[in-house]
Amino acid sequence: MQKPKLKIFQRRLPHWELDGAVYFITFNTWEKLELSLEAREIVFNSCLFFDKNRYRIFVLVVMTNHVHLLIQPLLKSENEFWSLSNIMKSIKGYSAKQIPKVMKHLGTVWQDERYDRIIRNDEEFQQYWEYLRQNPVKAGLSSSPENYPFFWQLPE
Repeated sequence: MQKPKLKIFQRRLPHWELDGAVYFITFNTWEKLELSLEAREIVFNSCLFFDKNRYRIFVLVVMTNHVHLLIQPLLKSENEFWSLSNIMKSIKGYSAKQIPKVMKHLGTVWQDERYDRIIRNDEEFQQYWEYLRQNPVKAGLSSSPENYPFFWQLPE
């Protein structure tokens, strides 16, 4: 078995990457920009586009001004995983180009940084899963996670 490689990327927030790890990720709109329904749909589809190809999404929720993911990067080549930086650049870059087509917004869509946390065990994984599920309910956007159109979870 290959020993996991740990990579550290430093910007304003430290970003630790561990090959094969599952991550809880949050990224926010610029200056709390409120995304329209059409814009949220673009972000939702952008997140799911490379699911099972570059990464595996366990849970996804696109809120009005932020996005939460439970995600695991997949192998890019025999010894290299897709980096969170590349994954986020793809999702945020594509959606930022598409959002102005459905919203009257010119300029920056996303904050540069993201919050990411390596999930350490099954208990923590379940806690984040439930947190993501309940996010639209707690925000008053839906009566249940399943009724929120921008919530997705890995089928059981």
